[in-house]
Amino acid sequence: MAERTALSTLETGTMSDLSTLGQALGDVRDSDVVALFGRTGSRRRAILFRLLPKERALAVFESLEPGLATELLGSLRDERVSQLIEELDPDDRVTLFDELPANVTKKLLQGLSARERELTATLLGFPAGSVGRRMSPEYIKVLETMTAAEALDHIRAAGHDAETLYFLPVAGENRVVVGAIELRDLLLAHPQAVVGDLMHEPILISVGDPEEEAARRVVDADVIATAVVDSEGRLVGIFTFDDAAAILAAAEAEDAARTGGAEPLRQPYLSARLLAVVRSRVVWLFVLVGASTLTVAVQDVFAPTLEQSLALALFIPMLIGAGGNIGSQAATTITRALATKEVRPRDLFRVLFRELRVGMLLGGTLGLVGFVPAMLLVGPDIALVLLFTVTAIGTLAAAVGGAIPLGARAARVDPAIVSAPFISTFVDATGLVIYFLIAKAVLGI
Repeated sequence: MAERTALSTLETGTMSDLSTLGQALGDVRDSDVVALFGRTGSRRRAILFRLLPKERALAVFESLEPGLATELLGSLRDERVSQLIEELDPDDRVTLFDELPANVTKKLLQGLSARERELTATLLGFPAGSVGRRMSPEYIKVLETMTAAEALDHIRAAGHDAETLYFLPVAGENRVVVGAIELRDLLLAHPQAVVGDLMHEPILISVGDPEEEAARRVVDADVIATAVVDSEGRLVGIFTFDDAAAILAAAEAEDAARTGGAEPLRQPYLSARLLAVVRSRVVWLFVLVGASTLTVAVQDVFAPTLEQSLALALFIPMLIGAGGNIGSQAATTITRALATKEVRPRDLFRVLFRELRVGMLLGGTLGLVGFVPAMLLVGPDIALVLLFTVTAIGTLAAAVGGAIPLGARAARVDPAIVSAPFISTFVDATGLVIYFLIAKAVLGI
């Protein structure tokens, strides 16, 4: 009850009563503050952030989505911004810098301490989208020749700035990774046991691997972290489970937005500027409106057929909708399967054969369900046209919906980007052609 009252105060209370707001902040969790920042205005957000104690402010800032964190920085004084940026972990700092204009990033980079600037510059040197840009360069490694007691002493002496102490890469000569060990194993081992005898086979990720692919490996393996190595197997960083989970969550949000014909906002909906919401949707609307001209052209070509049987026009929206939905279902399923590596581009013909059968069964089922009502409404001849058409369109839509993501991946294009507009364009135009050709054949017009 007290927490709910505090949240209400923070969301609607008078901004001039800073003591009341500060007390209310003390009664809520950091996660609730993050959620509150996502649905409140920029001025209130900035004032509430300034009232947070230093450690809480950093924890809240690290949890904000990049777009929202960038907007918040613009509301703070330069000295507070510099302090925040300095205290961020290098990988979180780079994620934020990717959202900022280049001149702002350069200014903030110059304001860092020498150590933090060097760590950040190292990560920025890797290609965008690679795991090298998302790994942590702050890690503790142990040597395979150390005893358990020596390794623990080393951790105590050097572990204050490490991203995690629970996962420890084991290095041999020239920093080459030869294994991995967990802190628990060291604590439970005999003090004179040698690390080389205790370590296990590591999961290694190359520094140039795509971040989403690397994140999937870490999450699927369900490990705390994994070592990141260069082309010669030398340790350059670690990649943690929480960073991997965040990357996959962002990728899934991006795919969901693009599948729906929009670009991801990269910040909470209520905090996004109106023009940002418009920009995220308008490009795809232009694409889809342009594509709809093909549908108009098809209807124009078959205008004489429509004139001879006006009842055919009644079912055009239903046929286009059914085809679009079946195609979208197939595309969503295959896009997801690509992301989880259940299918690959070389599985194209297997997927096509499967989706042809799925589409035929779906289309046939819809056609049979609608046959009797259509027969009572417009007669058996047109009902038969609808049965054949829905079956054909369903078969085609499922096949195309399954093939487009695979073709996009083979062409190194994000499948979620092209699926929605291509399916809409293809199914709308081609479905009408099928409809009118079947109608002419069955009705003899």
